[in-house]
Amino acid sequence: MLIVSIGWVFVVGAFALAHATAPGGSLVGALLALLLGLAPLAVVLYLAEATARRRRAHASAPDPDRGGHAAGDAIAPEREES
Repeated sequence: MLIVSIGWVFVVGAFALAHATAPGGSLVGALLALLLGLAPLAVVLYLAEATARRRRAHASAPDPDRGGHAAGDAIAPEREES
């Protein structure tokens, strides 16, 4: 996924640079092309990382019932008569 992302950034950057240096191009148009070209990449990377975030969240849970409390003794201790 990293190599695809790097390639996408390279192509969008080259397109923005070509737009900025073209005779009829402008810097505002180049910035807009850069931002609108990187937006789909940001969405795809966010969605691709969603499963990894979910997996990390489930792996860090301390107990199976996800209650967040410490496990207690299964059998209550005997009381001593005094």
